[in-house]
Amino acid sequence: LFIDIIAKECPDFDIFGTNMYRGLSFGDAFQVVKEKLNKPILFTEFGSDAFNAIENAEDQYSQAKYMVENWKEIYENASGLGKAGNSIGGFTFQFSDGWWKYGQTKNLSVHDNNASWSNGGYQFDYAEGQNNMNEEWFGICAKGPTNAAGFYQNYPRAAYYALKKAHSFDPYAAGVSARSTQQYFSNISLMEAVLAARGDRAALVSEQTGAIRVSGIRLEMSTFSTGGDLITTPDNASPDERVYPNELGFGHMQSLYTQFEAKPTESVRGTVTLNFLGNVPENPIDEIFYENAGRARDVRTDEGNLEISSLNRVRIHQANISWNSRLFDLEGFYRTGHYHWGYEGDFFGLYPEANYGPNIDIYNGIAPVGFEVHGKKSLNGLKVAFGPELWWGANPAVLVKYARKLGGAEVTGIYHEDLDEQAPAVSSFAVPVPPTRRATLHVATEVGGLGIDLGGIWSGNTRVGDSFQIVDGTSGNYQVFQDDIESKDTFGGKIKFTFSKGRWNWYASGAAMGLVANGGADYTQTFTGWRLKDSGSGNQMNVLSGITYQMGNWQVAPNFLWQKPIEGPIPGDVQAPGRPRNILDDPFAVRGNRETTAGELLITYDPTPASWMYAWDSDMAEDASLAASVGFVYRSHPTTQDAAIGILGDGRTTFAFPGAPPARDLWEAHARIISKSSPGQGIIANLFAGDAEPNGDDPRLIHRYGGDIRFIMNTYKLTAMAKVNDWGPYDYHRDFNLTYPLQLMADLSTAVGKPQWHDIPQTRLGLRFTWRSLDQYSPRYCPTKVLNDIGELVCDPEAEGFDNGSEWEIRTYLHFNIGM
Repeated sequence: LFIDIIAKECPDFDIFGTNMYRGLSFGDAFQVVKEKLNKPILFTEFGSDAFNAIENAEDQYSQAKYMVENWKEIYENASGLGKAGNSIGGFTFQFSDGWWKYGQTKNLSVHDNNASWSNGGYQFDYAEGQNNMNEEWFGICAKGPTNAAGFYQNYPRAAYYALKKAHSFDPYAAGVSARSTQQYFSNISLMEAVLAARGDRAALVSEQTGAIRVSGIRLEMSTFSTGGDLITTPDNASPDERVYPNELGFGHMQSLYTQFEAKPTESVRGTVTLNFLGNVPENPIDEIFYENAGRARDVRTDEGNLEISSLNRVRIHQANISWNSRLFDLEGFYRTGHYHWGYEGDFFGLYPEANYGPNIDIYNGIAPVGFEVHGKKSLNGLKVAFGPELWWGANPAVLVKYARKLGGAEVTGIYHEDLDEQAPAVSSFAVPVPPTRRATLHVATEVGGLGIDLGGIWSGNTRVGDSFQIVDGTSGNYQVFQDDIESKDTFGGKIKFTFSKGRWNWYASGAAMGLVANGGADYTQTFTGWRLKDSGSGNQMNVLSGITYQMGNWQVAPNFLWQKPIEGPIPGDVQAPGRPRNILDDPFAVRGNRETTAGELLITYDPTPASWMYAWDSDMAEDASLAASVGFVYRSHPTTQDAAIGILGDGRTTFAFPGAPPARDLWEAHARIISKSSPGQGIIANLFAGDAEPNGDDPRLIHRYGGDIRFIMNTYKLTAMAKVNDWGPYDYHRDFNLTYPLQLMADLSTAVGKPQWHDIPQTRLGLRFTWRSLDQYSPRYCPTKVLNDIGELVCDPEAEGFDNGSEWEIRTYLHFNIGM
């Protein structure tokens, strides 16, 4: 069909190039091209993978056999050898394995054996109805581990040695005939090639695999020199109390990570990373970090307090396991993260993404913990997730998803069952809610270019019969009523339309969610990097719509959101017995679903759309000499919210704030600028400004602005940050509205090899300086002390006539990293 179209529509070309995967033989390709095009034929891509999908193991012999047979036909059909005479060669796909082919943005360091398509031409591992083509195994060479400079050793397979002999043949030499060509290729011994490759295979195994091996080592050594004025931090640590920072002065830390890998077969791989602590400092001004779990603790005994300094000296930092079976793929994880199901029919966000960057270490969380199973063959379309904490703050749960195509629609059903309550929160970012039960159904189809997503949710039947308060009236004259959750409050629905044509993209969505019909946040991206999204919460109705318009390298994208809760919030000044609701004591609360009318304008300049500006790895992948995005968001909030959940100073006890900030409008502007002048040099800047309010009940509105910048040149990296009137680095700063007038940071480092844009482990030496000014809204500000009601001297941050305080830290660090 296509060659007839080419012959008719494209007669004026010199060479016919084609990618062709037909197995042992190209069939009638040479003759058809000769008869219909009368052009030379060049195979621009062809080959065989080296993995047997039936045996679930490497198969070098079969790859070599298929490659030799393919090249035999290419040579036999060269000019003057009696056959078609139009073959001019080809390009073997490929020289070394392509580890990026499966899980392109998340599994680059793993050699997957996922068979992604089926081809009956490759009979050595073909089974009816099953995939057998392993995209990451087409190399005639296998890849070894990557070194610190980003390079790796190639290890030839049997196909390499077989083709080495094949390419020694000259089809245009004197005396060469069809018979001699056939004889030459029949004399190529595949077993001899397999034997030649065994030494390379053994070298690769000794370097990369084995029963158990140390696959990575990471050592971090740091020093901390701190100072300041008009602050509560003492010059010398007090032996009678434990406060952090405990003193001004010098501290040091050593933290060692060792990664062990076990790979008993090609289909099973597991890693475990252990953390070993040396000294843990108590003086850093950023007092919450992963290693602080090893600080000394006081234990009460019959003979008084006993200091224990041996806690948490050795811990499992993270672990994972991959098991690729004929019927399923299993991924087990402990603090290693997983992706969401939003693009797989999870229309209501029941299974969120669990990649938390440095935060999971900072707050010593353990999520995610569990495993996912992806069905194959007869179980294709089935996914199961199970674990004690599948995402941060999740209850022990099981989720089952099944998807299949019915006619022209993709239908997906998900069931979620919480099995028990979770342990107390370690961060207000992820507060566990009471156990629930949820189910969703999603149908996706396309009609005349219009994408349609339709879904329904049933959630929260465990709250049916629970009582909740509602109020009516105005401040000072509220009436408090009580009602109960009914079955109808557990249902919700959502619809979304998408349309693309030429330069235009458009979407619109709407949802009506019952009081306890809670889904999850929307982790998907529609067309561009908009910030206004469906919160996924129950107790709301919402409408969203946005348009993108492309003008060359420029994109203009306005977006709109309207949402309103079915039952509004309870103000903080309500009289008893009324009180603001919260997610722990009430069946629902008004937080992210507060009444909102919002607009957003996002402008993007991106001359290299192949490296999309809003991809999660854009910092690394973007290669434009200049790319930028600028956005503005305005939110109108005519009402307050219900109460948020906070965590007391002990880091464990949760409580509900007595209220929330008042009704008001908020705005924010943001910009991101990327410039990569060369692979080894570039700059990335993030800027922001706007109004913001705390999570807690403090009514103070802050007006903040600032930004950060990262600059890389050869082996050097500079990171700098400046924030004005903004919260500090931890969630409790925003919870309690703790701000600093000015925050500055500069970090200069040099690395072995190319510095990374993200703060990931590598061998480097660096110096970091952090400085903050303090006022009455800042933690640890102490301009003077006064006597309290019981005659004790305490700090008075509200005292007048004093300058701002300050605190600073100079940190040196030496990081050594191999394989992590």
